Amino acid sequence: MVTPQTIEQRLLALSKEVDEAHNYLEDAERGYHRAKAAFEIAVAKARLSHNQSKLRVQDIQDLALLQTEAEYQALQIAEAQVKAARANATRIRTQVDIARSVGTSVRASLEI
Repeated sequence: MVTPQTIEQRLLALSKEVDEAHNYLEDAERGYHRAKAAFEIAVAKARLSHNQSKLRVQDIQDLALLQTEAEYQALQIAEAQVKAARANATRIRTQVDIARSVGTSVRASLEI
């Protein structure tokens, strides 16, 4: 049976999860921006190193991407981590909303 005390315990547990999710999201965002900056700097250097050649712009961009493959992959992984962290934060918010609704329903049932 669900009681107001079990709802309160669940909300307290979710409060801790919210804090953990926020910290993880903050770290993921920081990692993403570091990876993005590293990639942009590396690709700019690579493009400039091919600037003197008689290549098409697309060829220069392709060569630069190949030269910065590791940075690009790190950027994509960092972006995926941010998306996962945001989805987790949304999941926790939804659970909090559900727990609040259940708590309200339980209190209303006890008053009847």
